[in-house]
Amino acid sequence: MSEVHLFSPLQLRDVVARNRLWVSPMCEYTVWAEDGVPNDWHLVHYGSRAVGGAGLILVEATGVEPHGRISAHCLGLWNDAQAETMSRIVRFMVEQGAVPAIQLAHAGRKSTLPGSIGPSAVAFSSDYAVPHALTADEIGGVVRAFRDAAVRALEAGFQAAEVHSAHGYLLHEFLSPLSNRRTDAYGGSFENRIRLHLEVVRAVRAVWPERLPVFVRISAADWAPDGWDVDQSVALARLLVQEGVELVDVSSGGVAPGEQIPVAPGYQVPFAERIRREAGIATAAVGRISDARHADAIVREGRADAVFTGLQSLRDPYWPMRASRELGHDMPPPVSYARAW
Repeated sequence: MSEVHLFSPLQLRDVVARNRLWVSPMCEYTVWAEDGVPNDWHLVHYGSRAVGGAGLILVEATGVEPHGRISAHCLGLWNDAQAETMSRIVRFMVEQGAVPAIQLAHAGRKSTLPGSIGPSAVAFSSDYAVPHALTADEIGGVVRAFRDAAVRALEAGFQAAEVHSAHGYLLHEFLSPLSNRRTDAYGGSFENRIRLHLEVVRAVRAVWPERLPVFVRISAADWAPDGWDVDQSVALARLLVQEGVELVDVSSGGVAPGEQIPVAPGYQVPFAERIRREAGIATAAVGRISDARHADAIVREGRADAVFTGLQSLRDPYWPMRASRELGHDMPPPVSYARAW
């Protein structure tokens, strides 16, 4: 049996996660984040999962500019007040032994706020506004917004930064032929459609210290004819290795309404496995993984290097501790809780 398992540490550059059972980025839509600033809910939400034993916690999609948020309730990181408030949450996660990571994002045409933007003037669906098609100069502004947000994330104390290029948001919109109808240097061919994505990754990597890792979340497939697919995902991942990205967080879908997705436990794991094998980069698997032995098998069998859990971590903030006992690793609880274990 492999010595690498769900509760073995994982080192990415100088950052060591105590285990490979991580918390997915999940927006807290119903909780007001006034002007993108986190509040006590976010402190308790993320703090409890750090206490519960997660190896790494990826803070939800955080807008790099005001209209880059999915909703008015979402977090942002375009000013210093947001970074300062975020630092309190980061400090607590570190104190509890979890690696604090943040997902830098731009919602693009799927923003519900006024002023949505996209690669082309094509709405996501009839329920969304037609976005403004970005000019070349405006694209440069998006790259700068990601870079500046990364600087603020570093100031807040985050130890890993993830570029969000999945789920039909702005960077994914440029990747997918279903949403990118451009005829300039940012549309058409594979090389053109990935251009903005690589420019953003380079900008983040340039300001993110060499000792700290950069992740990228992608939708490995659009689950729609003529869309982005796993072959293109592998090709992109190979380029990300050259750009200094340490890990690809592998999800799928989100760019087109009505996608036919065969949702089941671990349904996206084959994507993570193939990208890991063919691109030679660490991957994290995600998608309806809520059984400890299943999660452990994914890591032991080399199908992914880590497992993100979303719904299960919402149901049980202390699931990592419970899973460790089930798998025979017996992660110690916080001293204050020891008598309950």
